[in-house]
Amino acid sequence: MNPKKLMKDLQAAQDRLTKELQEARVTASAGGDMVTATVNGGKELVALKIDPEVVNKEDVEMLQDLIVAAIKEAQRRADEAVQQKIGAMSAGLGIPGM
Repeated sequence: MNPKKLMKDLQAAQDRLTKELQEARVTASAGGDMVTATVNGGKELVALKIDPEVVNKEDVEMLQDLIVAAIKEAQRRADEAVQQKIGAMSAGLGIPGM
């Protein structure tokens, strides 16, 4: 295999992966869908939805816990999606050992 071509192919694959991850969206919820968080493939929070029913000034701590739980789950799912995408792209490059 030509080393220059390999490097060029790897760079192109990395560029595609970076773009796809920024465009990817993963959503998770907590509290029976009372709080829903959406992150991109880079695990950056891009949306947060809170059901008005869960907003209670007497129990702010519960709302905070639900927000954290929804974001953590969305980030965990994003990690899984990234690993799957990297595995698929690595297999497509035909590089031994990947």
